[in-house]
Amino acid sequence: MVEFKLPRNSTVGKGRTFTAPPGATNVKSFRIYRWSPDNNDNPVIDTYEIDLDRIGPMVLDALIHIKNDIDPTLTFRRSCREGICGSCAMNIAGENTLACLKPIRDLQGDVPIYPLPHMPVVKDLVPNLDGAYAQLRSIDPWLKSDTLPPPDGERLQSIEERAELDGMWECILCFCCSTSCPSYWWNGDRYLGPATLLAAYRWIADSRDEHAGERLDALEDPMKLFACRTIMNCTQTCPKGLNPAKAIGRLKELQMERKG
Repeated sequence: MVEFKLPRNSTVGKGRTFTAPPGATNVKSFRIYRWSPDNNDNPVIDTYEIDLDRIGPMVLDALIHIKNDIDPTLTFRRSCREGICGSCAMNIAGENTLACLKPIRDLQGDVPIYPLPHMPVVKDLVPNLDGAYAQLRSIDPWLKSDTLPPPDGERLQSIEERAELDGMWECILCFCCSTSCPSYWWNGDRYLGPATLLAAYRWIADSRDEHAGERLDALEDPMKLFACRTIMNCTQTCPKGLNPAKAIGRLKELQMERKG
């Protein structure tokens, strides 16, 4: 019989509990994944009981309160607090989302918080996104044109041409979609993932770009594009309400049309 053995550090233990201050009546517990590369210990779940009357309405407000007032060792990324930068992407109550856009009132019971799944962890809630950004660079995410722009103006688009980019330019590269995708979990070294493929189609669909054929050639691979199984997790989890699965479907259509 086949035996599967998980690495030792995959076992998550129980960590510390930080109780709410005396007199707090509106208390909620946040159960947060903790791991540090500074020692060889297994990851643990620390529990923080937070007085919601002392903080703002979003999960990010709770995390900032924990770091500033309870436990300064907690590590996470954040920047804009407006759902623009994508820095605070993490798994909250089983859903990949942005901590700055997730209202605490929408979460029932204790709130488990983990880093984005199936990515190497730098520390605590900080994932290593080097691989994801390398994949993004591989699709040349910039305008490529052999025709020089007008000397006295910009490259123009019609209203209809510009509308083709809606639902794609808004992507903030938080990678919530890619890290929710089982195909990416299994084949993240070869499958580009929803975030990168959405970016790829964004440039192919741009009327100002003159290298669509070259871009499609670069995606002509059994795994880069076609490892997508249309599971739709990417579209369901996108905190910006975008539809990466639709863009991937369009890329597949274009590849099939070329083979005619």
